[in-house]
Amino acid sequence: MARMIHCVKLGIEAEGFDEPPFPGPQGQEIYEKISKKAWQQWLAKQTMLINEYRLASFDPKARTFLAEERAKFLFEGNNDMPAGYVPPKP
Repeated sequence: MARMIHCVKLGIEAEGFDEPPFPGPQGQEIYEKISKKAWQQWLAKQTMLINEYRLASFDPKARTFLAEERAKFLFEGNNDMPAGYVPPKP
């Protein structure tokens, strides 16, 4: 049976993670408060940010930037797009 949580991002009861998405306190907080659906939304935004800003996953500054953006997106309701961002055409 799926583990249901109150997702703070979506404001609804939704399916939660089976385990934290990564180790540490941030992973634990996401496990407790963020649904799988909201996490998928974050992964899509993270991919867009990596592409728009041409980030390298091994760059410590890029990792810090993405962690800050993740917190803003998941917990603060911030979904700002990069300046000049144009969504891809389907």
